Amino acid sequence: MVFREFTSTAAQLYDKWMKDADPRTEDWLLMSSPLPQTVIIAFYIYFVISLGPRLMENRKPFDLKRVLIIYNFSVVAYSLYMCYEFVMSGWGTGYSFGCDLVDYSRSPKAMRMAWTCWLYYFSKFIELLDTVFFVLRKKRNQVTFLHVYHHSIMPFTWWFGVRFSPGGLGTFHALLNCIVHVIMYTYYGLSALGPTYQKFLWWKKHLTSIQLIQFVIVTLHISQYFFMKDCPYLYPVFIYIIGLYGILFLLLFLNFWYHAYTKGKRLPKGLQNTTMQQNNNDIHHKKK
Repeated sequence: MVFREFTSTAAQLYDKWMKDADPRTEDWLLMSSPLPQTVIIAFYIYFVISLGPRLMENRKPFDLKRVLIIYNFSVVAYSLYMCYEFVMSGWGTGYSFGCDLVDYSRSPKAMRMAWTCWLYYFSKFIELLDTVFFVLRKKRNQVTFLHVYHHSIMPFTWWFGVRFSPGGLGTFHALLNCIVHVIMYTYYGLSALGPTYQKFLWWKKHLTSIQLIQFVIVTLHISQYFFMKDCPYLYPVFIYIIGLYGILFLLLFLNFWYHAYTKGKRLPKGLQNTTMQQNNNDIHHKKK
């Protein structure tokens, strides 16, 4: 009885809430309800954490070199296209980088921005393959909490963005993320090409730096909202979520940076020895 009342109340609240959603996007793929994406994300987490590793336990790693080359450079092309669309639908054609509101009209430009937001949302499901490939190649050390959390939370929250607020200042972080992904997946694509291209990958350490800079810029941009006297953004909750994202991921990536590079765990062997030697010297001086 209590459970029935709870579900009935929840359903009523959901229906009331969805009446305020953007009608322009309701018929697009995966947009009718958050349930389909929730099922996909839940299965993704189950597969990469439990099912996948068990299936691969007594199997040899898959050789996915050709698949990875095609996949990574396809993501680069897709990210470049989204960059172009974000710029042409607002960020390069009228947005002020200040209090940019969502245009809920059906004008070509407003619809173009809404569609670009959906493209970005859908890209987050494509990127789930990153982790699937790690599992199939038995790269368990790559399946970290940071990686799985980042890949799970982005599509889930962006569903609400596309349904309620597809445009405006809340999309700046998406544009910036697309630019960063062009750089990142170019690196992954070159890396997948094999040893011949290793000499072009000296900038691996800078990938994390680029991501850290991304989160700093996102946090600074979205934080200006709290200092504006008048910015009638329709759903301020998304501002808070983006601000929280920026700070949270900044802290998580700083933690990754510390353990991966400051401690020398991910540096090339020669540099790793140098880092260890420097740490030993610091300890020696402290003892003195």
